Amino acid sequence: MRSVQDALYNWLSIKVVCDARPEDTAARETLDLFDGIIKDEHKLTNIVVTTDEMMYYVSYTQEGESKKTRFPRELIEVMLNQINQEPDKYCNFPIED
Repeated sequence: MRSVQDALYNWLSIKVVCDARPEDTAARETLDLFDGIIKDEHKLTNIVVTTDEMMYYVSYTQEGESKKTRFPRELIEVMLNQINQEPDKYCNFPIED
């Protein structure tokens, strides 16, 4: 991911899915991937997500500097809405140990 904005968009989109579907192992693995990208590649720390009826707000620290960005809810929740509309297409396949 070249931009912090793109990385945060992808991370937040899958985080919303994980929060709504904690048993979804594929979503968890994808969140872990994007979590690594935002922390290791972009060096983000102190990430805090808040929301209101229109937006998701993400505040974070990057190389000692506090920053903020925001995303429309409808954009971030596209994946979750798609899963909820067609749950049979998004079955969970638990990882077997």
